[in-house]
Amino acid sequence: MFFLFSKLLSFLISPLLWVVALLLYSFKTKNEKRGKRSRISAVAILLVCSNSFIVDECFRCWEPVTPDYDLMSSRYDGAIVLGGIGEVDLRLQKLNFGWSGDRLFQTLALYHQGRIKKIIFTGGSGSIEFPDKKEGVYVQKYLRAVHIPDSAMVIESQSKNTYENAVFTKKMLDSLQLRAHYLLVTSAYHMPRSLAVFKKAGFTNITPYLTNKVSGVRRFTPDHLLVPNPNALFSLQFLIHEWMGYLIYKVKGYA
Repeated sequence: MFFLFSKLLSFLISPLLWVVALLLYSFKTKNEKRGKRSRISAVAILLVCSNSFIVDECFRCWEPVTPDYDLMSSRYDGAIVLGGIGEVDLRLQKLNFGWSGDRLFQTLALYHQGRIKKIIFTGGSGSIEFPDKKEGVYVQKYLRAVHIPDSAMVIESQSKNTYENAVFTKKMLDSLQLRAHYLLVTSAYHMPRSLAVFKKAGFTNITPYLTNKVSGVRRFTPDHLLVPNPNALFSLQFLIHEWMGYLIYKVKGYA
C-alpha cells in the first residue's frame, strides 16, 4: 500500500500537473475573474519552476556538502550503490543507463583504483506495471560484462524503495557476515534521505559519497537568470519528490 501511495503522490506533486490543472480549470469555470487568476497562476508556476537559477538554489540548499573524497586516498571495504540508475529493456535484456547512472560509473572508477573491495548494489523494480524489471539482475549482468568478478559484487534485487534498499541490504550483509566500513553512493539530492534511512536500519560505519550533483557554481548570466529551461522543470520534479519522500519517511519512522 505504501509503495502504491508513493507512486500516486509522485504524480500529484508534479509542477506540470499543477499547470495543466489550472489551465483546464480556467477554461472550464464560468467565473471570468477566477479563470483569469488561474491562467496567471499557471504561467507564474511554469516560469518559477523552469527558472534555472531558482531551481539551482533549491538544490544548493538541499544537497549536502561533503569532503572531496576523490582527492583522498581512503580505502573502504565496499560501496553500497543505490538503484534507480536506468530503465530495464526487457526485449534486449539490458539496462539503459539514465541520469543517475553516475552512481555506478563513479563506483566502478573507485573499484579499479583499488579504493573499494566490493560493489554492493541494491535495487529491484520500482515499477507497478513491470515488477520483473529488477535492476539488480541487470546490473549484475553489466558488471560481469565489464569483467567485475562475482567475488567483488553483492547484489540485492528485491527492494522497491529507499527504505527497502537499506533494510534488505543490512540483512544480506549481516547474513554474509560482512560488517565493515562502507561508502553510501547515491545522487546528491537523494543523500539526506538515504543516509538517514541507512543509519536507522543499523549501519553505523558508513560514509556518504555524492554523485550527479545538480548545484554547481552559482551563475548570474542572463540565460540562467531569465530564460525558462525545461531541464530545470524536470530537475525540480525530482527534488519535490525527494522532499515529500523525506517527510513521509520521517512520519513513518524510517529516517
